[in-house]
Amino acid sequence: MHQEIQPGLEYLMVPQPISVAPTYKSAGKLKGKVALVTGGDSGIGRAVCYHFALEGATVVFTYVGTVEEIDANETLEKLAEYKTADARNPMKIPVKDLGNDDTCKEVVDNVIAAYGCIDILVNNAAENHVVERIEDMKADQVERTFRTNIFSQFFIASHAVKHMKEGCNIINSLSRQAYLGMPSTLDYASSKGAILTFTRGLARQLAKRGIRVNGVAPGPIWTPVNVASLDANAVAHLGEDTLMGRAGQPCEVAPCYVFLASQDASYMTGQVLHPNGGAAMYS
Repeated sequence: MHQEIQPGLEYLMVPQPISVAPTYKSAGKLKGKVALVTGGDSGIGRAVCYHFALEGATVVFTYVGTVEEIDANETLEKLAEYKTADARNPMKIPVKDLGNDDTCKEVVDNVIAAYGCIDILVNNAAENHVVERIEDMKADQVERTFRTNIFSQFFIASHAVKHMKEGCNIINSLSRQAYLGMPSTLDYASSKGAILTFTRGLARQLAKRGIRVNGVAPGPIWTPVNVASLDANAVAHLGEDTLMGRAGQPCEVAPCYVFLASQDASYMTGQVLHPNGGAAMYS
């Protein structure tokens, strides 16, 4: 089903996305860590929050205030349920515009005030708009997309790293569109390509400080971003172009973030994982 709103809302989706697979087995991989996830109220961000909590992390997430309140409240309630005994209470942070530097600083300041550190930063907030012809693309839309998708990552990382030490890590959400391009979502695909370069460059910059930077580039996943940006026909056939012939679920993506955030990925930086249903990518 298509939604005539931006951002998309998970509680309105039919069927509901699967955030955690019933077969998932946690192993305390993130015990004692504090994780900040932008855009964590729904979709992939929500699944990442849940998996991090199951692995022992204290989880903080941002969301679009007022607009995404129902999704955010549901996510917070579930995080409290998933919280391990030694983790601290989860927190939600409403924001109006993560593409604004002052907003990103305020988010980081709130996390530090509450928990004293940020061990894991997941840059996941994003928006997408379909425009078939470049001559019909409006300047304010292009700027809006870049501000949400890549400016926010620059801004929040610049403030978060001041509080990160050796062993901490950053994970950026990309898309298969960073590699393939997409004729109807040029600004979105281009912003995701920028995130790829940002991930590689920041990894090189922070390596000497012992901070790892990696990315995850999902394929078509059943999330609010897709139902809010694609028309009804595209939503109905989402993922049919993959080798697996279907869209993925958020629960099939989130374990990639768990791996990259954990010590299991201690020898990985500047890399990208590709849960995309079978497309060959070159990271």
